[in-house]
This record gives sequence, C-alpha cells and structure tokens, in this order.
Amino acid sequence: MNGRPNIVLVHGAWADGSCWAGVVERLQTDGYHVTAPQFPLTSMADDVARLRQVLTLQDGPTIVAGHSYGGHIMTALGTDAPNVSGLAYIAAFGLDQGESLAALLSQGPTPPALAHVFTDQQGFMWQPQDDFIQHFAADVDPVRAKVMHAAQQPIAGAIFSEAMGVPAWKALPSWYLVATQDQAIPPEAQRMFASRMSATTSEVPASHVAMVSHPDEAAQLIKAAAEARTALPAGQARR
Repeated sequence: MNGRPNIVLVHGAWADGSCWAGVVERLQTDGYHVTAPQFPLTSMADDVARLRQVLTLQDGPTIVAGHSYGGHIMTALGTDAPNVSGLAYIAAFGLDQGESLAALLSQGPTPPALAHVFTDQQGFMWQPQDDFIQHFAADVDPVRAKVMHAAQQPIAGAIFSEAMGVPAWKALPSWYLVATQDQAIPPEAQRMFASRMSATTSEVPASHVAMVSHPDEAAQLIKAAAEARTALPAGQARR
C-alpha cells in the first residue's frame, strides 16, 4: 500500500474488462493499484459475488468504479461493502431500492443503442454490430468499435427484471461522470441518478462508452474520488 486507495473497475453489458484499458493505463501511471476483472453477466447475484471476490483481494480501502450495468453491480453491494470507501459511476445505472432496469427503461422511448438488441436461445442479449458502432460507441473510431463489438459479452435478459436492494450509494460517497451524448442511458437519467445520490458530478461530451472515448476525464473522476478518500477508513459513511 502507498497510502492511496486501490481501484476496482467494473465493466457493463456488451463489454469486458478491456474497455477500461485507457483508464487503467492512466491510473497505473499515477501509482494506483488497479484491477479490472471480468464479470459473468449471468445474474445480478453472480456479478455481485465476483465483485466481492475481487474486493477480498484488495489490500486496504478501495474505490469501485462502474460503467453502465457495472454501476448496477456495485450499487447492489448494499451496505455491506468490504474495503469500499467510495463509488465512481461512469455513465452508469444507479438505481434505488425496489427499482429494476426493465422498469426504468420502460419509462421512455427505447434508447437508440438498445433498439435492436436480440436474445439468443439461452436467454442472453446481444448487440448488433451496426447499433454498437453507430449508437453504443458512437464517438469511438469505427475500426476500434468493431473490435469492441467482436469482444462483447452478452448479458442474461433475466437481470433486467431483478429488483435492487438497499443501494450502496446510500452508505458511501459517490462521484458521477455524465456522458452528455449517451444513446444508451439518457443523460437526463444519469443526472437524476447523480442528483439523488448527492454525487460529486462532472459532465463530458461522450457516447455511452465515455471511459473509452474520454479516458482522461474518466480517470480524473476516479482519481478525484480516490484523493478525497485517501487515508479514510473503508466503509465510512457520507454523513
């Protein structure tokens, strides 16, 4: 330990840990210990279990940063979040108790990035290539976006109906990076998440994959969370 919190990065649906590459490079250059594991995306319980597994390997306080559904995973840690001293949301879901992804997404028109998602025979949902390039990763070089699409991990459709328990953000300080050109999670929904969790909020003119197209801004938000929580005990509440 160098006195700074560890950082665990949580990817979302239709992605894997490599989506954090630019952020990892910047955080490591600044001396942070970073872990960007793979999540199964088979159920919320399985994904939370993987996050807890990774958290037990951290030597001391840890900032958890999540993108998209990754925010849902870390929110589901609840009030029992070992080693966690802060949460950083990157264009991510931050649901409250009793809410589900399906109910939230049904409140408005289907976002362009989700309009043609299809489900396979095993109940897993996939992104078609055109929508991934044009909407999901709209501000990423198309060649790179095509590679990202090839590496996508599908998500179990049943996850969308699972209700959130007591959210971790009610017990931990939060930071939020709003992607103002997001075509998967509407920016106004992101601002709502950030507002009700009293998050320290920044905005960036990015597509849904803000950590890929704007790694400097994403890394800076995570570093701000880490610097604010340096030398504070893990699990310390905001109030």
